Amino acid sequence: MEFTPIRPIEPLFDSLTQPAKQAEENPAVSMFANVFQQAIQNVRDTNATQVDLEYQLATGQIDNPALVTTAIAKASTAAELLMQMRNKAVDAYNELMRISL
Repeated sequence: MEFTPIRPIEPLFDSLTQPAKQAEENPAVSMFANVFQQAIQNVRDTNATQVDLEYQLATGQIDNPALVTTAIAKASTAAELLMQMRNKAVDAYNELMRISL
């Protein structure tokens, strides 16, 4: 039985300089938007992996069903992270709107 090592956690963005370069080219792109775009893409990627592994399990093409369980957990965690990021952004926006000048 072959074991595959667990990959380390990957950051949402490569460095703080990459969003700055994009913001210079297009002012509408910011680090805030970049973080959310990458989180959304992460949800899409993990969901696609989950669906593919579930299909392989259903058709008998996969030997290790633990891979499916891991993919489901990754997809669920990525979706939960995105929802929490959204909730925190909405909370911060609401706090800013309550500030009276």
